[in-house]
Parts: sequence; C-alpha cells; structure tokens
Amino acid sequence: MTSKDFLTIIQKESNKSDYDRYLKQLVYKKVSSDENIAIFEVNNKYIASWIKSKFTDLIQHCFEIYNGSKPKIEIRLAGEKKTKKEILKEQVENETSESTILNPSYTFDSFVVGPSNQMAYNASLAVANKPGIQYNPLFIYGGTGLGKTHLLQAIGNHALEKGKTVIYVTIEQFMNDFTFSIKNKNMEHFRAKYRNCDVLLIDDVQFLSGKEQTQEEFFHTFNELHNAKKQIVMTSDRLPSQIAGLVDRLRSRFEWGLTADVQIPGLETKIAIIEKKSDLNGIKLSKEIINFIATSLDNSIREIEGVIIRINASASLLNQEINLAMVQGLLKEQIKENKENIKLPDIINIVSSELNIKPSDIKSKKRTAAVANARRVVIYLVRELTHNSMPDIAKVLGMKDHSSISHNIKKANELMEQDENFKLVIQNLKNKIINKE
Repeated sequence: MTSKDFLTIIQKESNKSDYDRYLKQLVYKKVSSDENIAIFEVNNKYIASWIKSKFTDLIQHCFEIYNGSKPKIEIRLAGEKKTKKEILKEQVENETSESTILNPSYTFDSFVVGPSNQMAYNASLAVANKPGIQYNPLFIYGGTGLGKTHLLQAIGNHALEKGKTVIYVTIEQFMNDFTFSIKNKNMEHFRAKYRNCDVLLIDDVQFLSGKEQTQEEFFHTFNELHNAKKQIVMTSDRLPSQIAGLVDRLRSRFEWGLTADVQIPGLETKIAIIEKKSDLNGIKLSKEIINFIATSLDNSIREIEGVIIRINASASLLNQEINLAMVQGLLKEQIKENKENIKLPDIINIVSSELNIKPSDIKSKKRTAAVANARRVVIYLVRELTHNSMPDIAKVLGMKDHSSISHNIKKANELMEQDENFKLVIQNLKNKIINKE
C-alpha cells in the first residue's frame, strides 16, 4: 500500500472534518514498515500526539480493509529516526507501564456529582477512604463514556496519596500480561505483580466473557486479594448477571460487595460537567456555547471531554477565537443528522416521556397548561425535524386545521427568544430525537 492508497482509504473511512484537520497530514513510510508495524510521519508534534491518541484503531482498520492485516501503528515526528526494533521495544514497555499509569486529572474533586451517579460516587469515596474494609469488591457498571473510569482512577489516585500500592489495568491488559507470561514461562512474576498490591483496579471486566483460562487465573487472583483484605474495584458496561460466558463462581464473587450504576446524566449535570471540564482545561466558554454543547451532543462524558480538548486545540494551534460559530463549525460533522429517519410518532413518544405527558393527551382535545405546552413542543419539533406539512400535523394531533399549527409554531418561536429554559428544553429534546437509538 502506498501513502496515496492509504489516504484514499482513510478519507472514505473518516469524517471530512477529521480528515481535513489531521489525517491527511499522515505520510505512510512504506520502506520503513512491514507486516508487523506501520510507520507514519507528521510534521507537527501536537498533531502526531492527537492522531496517536484518537485514530490508531481507525488506521489499523484501514490496513485491515486493504490487506487483512492489523499492524502496530507508529506515529512519529518527521525526521525522527528509530529502528523497528526500538519502536517495538518502546511499545512493549509502554503497554507494560500502563498498569501503573493513572490520569492525575481523574480525582474526586474533578468529578461532577449529580443524581445519575451519586451512589457510585459515594461508594467509590467510601472505598478510597477505607480500602479492603467497605464494599469489597466494588462493581461499577453503566454505559460507555459516563464516568466509570474516572471514578476507578480517582480511587487509585486517592490510594497512591496514602502510600498504597495500586495496579490499574483494563481487563484486556490483564489478559495480554497473562498470555505473555505463559508464553515466556514467567507466571511467577505475573502472580507477584497482581497479587501483592493493596488496590487492584480492573476496567471493562465484561471482556472476560468466554475467556476460560484467563477467568481461571483471575478467579485465583481475586481470592488471594480478597482473603488478604485488599481492595478490588471493577467496571463493566453491564451487571455481573448480564455478562454472558462468565463462570458462575466469578459472577457470584463479583456480587459479594456492592454493585453501583452510573446512569445517563440529566441536562443540568451535563452543563455542570462542561463547566468543570472547560475550567480544568483553562478555557472560558460562554453560557451560550455551554448550552449548545450540552444540548447538541450525546450523553457521553468522554465525548464532551473530547470536544473541549478539540476546542482548546483549535483555539491555540489555529489562533482562533472561541465563539459559538467556531464551536458549531467544529461539531458540524460530529452532530448526527438523521432527520430522514425521524417520524412524527417518534417525536410524540420522546416528548411525552421527557415531559411526563401521555401521548394520547397530546393528541387529545385537552387544554391544560402542561398538555398545551407539550403539544406546542411536538409541533415545533415536527416542523423543524421532518417534512410533514401543517395539515398533516393537524390531522395526527386532532387539531382543527393548519392555522392552529401555525399559531403554535409562532408561539414556540417567541418562547425560544424570550425563555432560556424553554429553549434548553427544545434543544435537549431535539438532540434526543436526532440521536435516538
């Protein structure tokens, strides 16, 4: 594959914004590469770092499409000289050292607490203050990007401050360590590493599913630590009982302590998270920008963090002023535009659920303030997000004719200009409808 071939493939596999800003700067060094490692050069060290952290999987995917291989990916600054042997050695060292690396910004102070994560936060803080005594193991579960890893590493950072020995790994790293140790007949070192810590933090434990040999080893590691009153904390995207391919004796042990969930944050919590993350990154965002981000993105805190990093990077690297137009431009490709798939009944169901009004009431003759407001919201969003005509909407909602629809749209537009809370409700509902699963 030539550098030109690679750019052609990755342009098709990435969005236009990412390609134009970052990925088109990649130069594939075919002569220096082989089936085990693909080497790329970039002229800017910040861009190189960003590509390495965000797009390695995508680059591997492009190789898989082209020739079925998934080589290690090395992104380096143009002119930097390293042999393949040095690169592979460095990557092995990095993978090994990841078990001791915690993100210093993941602390309890930087975590935004809301109704969606209060229990998980309180349990994590209790475990951090009394490791091995309260809630052992602690099992934190919830959807992707909602803050589970932040809490996991906050426990680790707190324990390190107290002089405790901490190991933080993903379950994939644990499996890789295990496989490497078997292959190199070094299980003694592996067991010494994982069974002599004060706090073991395991991320994404659901990937143990179906890995019988690794489950056996993890079972004995778990028992050793638990019997020694050492703290075990795990995260997963689902409850232990919902992890298929997990042996019963592990599943029961995962449920010995406390299971705490992290749920999707509400709008107020999302706004607080954006304020906190922007403050930690040293950038000032206006209320208008914060509200736009909160109501335009999915509920992933990780995605919000990524956007704030992109805003900061664009402002500093491209010398741009941070204003609403700039942020809208950055997010244009990220915000999903699935309007063709949106149907009027979908909007009614989502609005009724969010505003706690029965769908049948929205389509009825009821005129209470709550029902009238919900009906107005539905009308506004249907006109904004679908191709339904005003007579079509009137027919579905049981209203007299298109003039009633027109009146409600006019009133909704007035409220959008005058009432900030109404505008937020509309924007949040619009995001939920566009990004519905």
